[in-house]
Amino acid sequence: MDWLTSFIQDLQQSGPALWHGLSITLKVVISATIGGVFIGTLLALMRLSSIKALNWFAKGYVNLFRSIPLLLVLMWFYFAVPFIYTGITGNYLTIDTALVSSIVAFMLFEAAYFSEIVRAGIQSIPKGQTSAAYALGMSYSQAMRLIILPQAFRKMTPLLLQQTIILFQDSTMVYAIGLLDFFRTNYVRGDLMSLLTQYILFAGLVYFTISMIATYAVKKLQRRLSV
Repeated sequence: MDWLTSFIQDLQQSGPALWHGLSITLKVVISATIGGVFIGTLLALMRLSSIKALNWFAKGYVNLFRSIPLLLVLMWFYFAVPFIYTGITGNYLTIDTALVSSIVAFMLFEAAYFSEIVRAGIQSIPKGQTSAAYALGMSYSQAMRLIILPQAFRKMTPLLLQQTIILFQDSTMVYAIGLLDFFRTNYVRGDLMSLLTQYILFAGLVYFTISMIATYAVKKLQRRLSV
């Protein structure tokens, strides 16, 4: 039991570092979710648009990001974000390159998946409600903003949250570009293989616990929102 006592003491001493790593993970997940849902909603509206150029662009975007590995996207943006930033502003990126590129990569990657959820949510609303909005003198944008999207988001909120849980689990991939998230904070603390295994198991237990609690909350919300 000496190893367990030593491990617990080490966790207590590493508390600030673990909280910092967890805050980085949550920062990536929350930022990518908000940005991904926003971009995904725009893509969904473009997919449903009668303008062929917008429809083709959105369809090509979704097919592209759903056909390439997430790890590859992370690597692309890790090298691309500083280059693009310098080209546009003429200045070097002074903040954490790994953090910014991770948020951008996850945001654009998840937007492809969020867009399909939003598109399905919009198509689930009866067309008669759109016709009724037009009969009241509303424009297309007003009908979407005031009538269709509020109902669609109510229906698809559980699916958006489930995709966010998947994003939370996938966020461990930022380890590949050196971002000190919660998983990497655990990983770099191990000196011996036995200790390293304990830290990885501990990180897995934390991810499992958070994901299970979030999944249970989503199911409760889904029952509450069901009509």
